[in-house]
Amino acid sequence: MDRQALYFTGPRQVAVNRETLPAPAFGQVLVQTILSAISPGTELLIYRGLAPQGLARDETIAALAGDFTFPLTYGYAAVGQVVELGPGVAPAWQDRLVFAFQPHASHFLATPDELLRVPAGLNPEEAVFFPNMETAVTLLLDGQPRMGEQVAIFGQGIVGLLLTALISRWPLSSLVTLDLYPRRRLLSEDLGANLSLDPSAPDALERLAAGLKADGPCSGADLSYEISGNPAALDQAIAVTGFSGRVVIGSWYGLKRCELNLGGRFHRSRMRLISSQVSSINPELSGRWDKTRLYHLTWQMLAQVQPARFITQRVPIAQAAQAYELLDDHPEDVIQVILTY
Repeated sequence: MDRQALYFTGPRQVAVNRETLPAPAFGQVLVQTILSAISPGTELLIYRGLAPQGLARDETIAALAGDFTFPLTYGYAAVGQVVELGPGVAPAWQDRLVFAFQPHASHFLATPDELLRVPAGLNPEEAVFFPNMETAVTLLLDGQPRMGEQVAIFGQGIVGLLLTALISRWPLSSLVTLDLYPRRRLLSEDLGANLSLDPSAPDALERLAAGLKADGPCSGADLSYEISGNPAALDQAIAVTGFSGRVVIGSWYGLKRCELNLGGRFHRSRMRLISSQVSSINPELSGRWDKTRLYHLTWQMLAQVQPARFITQRVPIAQAAQAYELLDDHPEDVIQVILTY
């Protein structure tokens, strides 16, 4: 079986190579990819050469073994159909629609335990958002929003928008989001944000503080999320978070340095900075939460939010280089790019 596979070959260099896959071995299946989603945060760091090359790509996903040294394959959001079974695989897997944490490629080999069955009623364009929705759910579990809280979200990329769609269901006092791009801010308000601001505006923090207070007795954010990918936003998030508040950091900055002002109000604020990452579950929750429960909830939220409406571009795999150029040069025009096969 010949396949097309996407490779990052150097900073701002992408190639789609033809290569041969063997027949499925014992316990394996062959999946033909229908579509895969580009992760604009992590994949742009790789594309720009800003991912630490000695760092493991992912220690929990077999398909992403190795580090970030060029050339490398990447991607973790593929939806496809099982088209061939290897020896020892139950016949029921034939023709199943599945999701996999797999790099961008037209076909791939996997074992059934590396695949997630797409629930009935979900189409591929909904299912491909599984990793981003899992991340948004994890951010909620780590932030633990409470009734009546004042919440700020820095970043309204796809994960930020999904988080806004979920957290806006809480009976919050106020929800204010921030993003550089008007298209995302408008969508954020449609999803339930009380206000969405441009963080680069001179009065952004002043307007954010006013929007958070919402005529309440307590100033500042009870809970802030930094998921913009911009290290400067973390300093802003700390600045607007109130006494004993929580700042959840979901961004991965790669090689970008983060400079924080911790010598002023922060020193006496008793706020907590919380690292959130989807590859693990908060140890405090492990008594009742595991990956199986998290996956089940993620599928439920995909069915409710229906994020296929966030797809802004569908690009054939052969034109993948153009997709990354668009993400790099014109992020204001993009929410979610899908590669098609």
